[in-house]
Amino acid sequence: MGTADDSGRERPIVIVGASLGGAKAAQALREAGHRGGIVLIGEEHERPYERPPLSKGYLLGKTPREKIYVHPPQWYAENDVTLRLGTSVAAIDPAAHTVTLADDGRIEYAKLLLTTGSVPRRLPVPGADQDGVLYLRRVEDSDRIKAALRPGARVAVIGAGWIGLETAAAAREAGAEVTVLEAAELPLLRVLGREVAQVFADLHRSHGVDLRFEVRVEELTGTDGTVTGVRLGDGSTVPADVVIVGIGIAPATALAEAAGLETDNGIKTDEHLRTSAPDVYAAGDVANAYHPLFARHIRVEHWANAVNQPQTAARAMLGEDDATYDRVPYFFTDQYDLGMEYVGYVDPGGYDRVVFRGDPATREFIAFWLADGRVLAGMNVNVWDVTDPIRELVRSKRTVDPARLADPAVPLGEV
Repeated sequence: MGTADDSGRERPIVIVGASLGGAKAAQALREAGHRGGIVLIGEEHERPYERPPLSKGYLLGKTPREKIYVHPPQWYAENDVTLRLGTSVAAIDPAAHTVTLADDGRIEYAKLLLTTGSVPRRLPVPGADQDGVLYLRRVEDSDRIKAALRPGARVAVIGAGWIGLETAAAAREAGAEVTVLEAAELPLLRVLGREVAQVFADLHRSHGVDLRFEVRVEELTGTDGTVTGVRLGDGSTVPADVVIVGIGIAPATALAEAAGLETDNGIKTDEHLRTSAPDVYAAGDVANAYHPLFARHIRVEHWANAVNQPQTAARAMLGEDDATYDRVPYFFTDQYDLGMEYVGYVDPGGYDRVVFRGDPATREFIAFWLADGRVLAGMNVNVWDVTDPIRELVRSKRTVDPARLADPAVPLGEV
């Protein structure tokens, strides 16, 4: 790439974060014809893997461990990618184009990609450091939760977001007794709004989950350092053999902040995924990227960004000026017999109506979030092969007729 290190060798492209995004970036670089060095650095000892199975198929025991990995073990050597696992990065120096490792090693880079992802928010109450209090982010977390999900086990889930609800569903399928504790009035209220959030509340109650809303967690009780329950603000206690905490994630920006990169709810990038520092890029959960379609910065904490953004970052690092990330956000969930795909982006409260195509009570429908007659997002529940026309509705920004949008007889492409 035209730059050399102190020894005269060509500097590699360094990727910090041996995640799905990091592995996909290495793959994209090779597929784009890059022949220089690639160094992929990760704190975990596992080679890069996908995270959705950790709260879905892998947690349920339906997806074998080998299936969660992005590439087979030999792929990295075959593609001349230096994979440094169990390695922490202590600092980044954008001016010197160096990465300093925790063991005092130093790597000079030509380009740097940050795919550091995110970390679970910790529960800030007394007793949260006891045994039996579990979070879900890494494969070993999923292993611990899986081991705790046994028939008759009392499981308390704190937080009714995607992770909380997916682990609650897995616990019920394992035969555990499940209580979900949520501070808001409904699950996923900020994400889906009241109209659609109720669908997920009804789903979990129909499968025997004890849902408790508008509660405040005061303390995790325990005996001899092991959790035994959750004490709530009203003084009551929910008995628990295990507590799963799912109260959100935060972008892992510490390295970027210390290096002086611009951050704001993640590492800020332009539409080419370039950060404020020359030759430094970011992708995946950690990137708060400018999105041309929405004319603003957005950060999306879902699998599709980790899969697709690295392709744009790779092309941009290789000098393609037209490499722009403008894909419409996409995510999915599977809970019990409900499968869902969501396409689009809506700020909390940023819509003025929801239009349903089909009956939500049957759990077979499409929901559309509209503002000023334009479709901002669509969610298909147990209805398949419709994401492409929904995506086109979002991209078009055209005004639609709500009556035709709700009519199953009208093809989505003709709304």
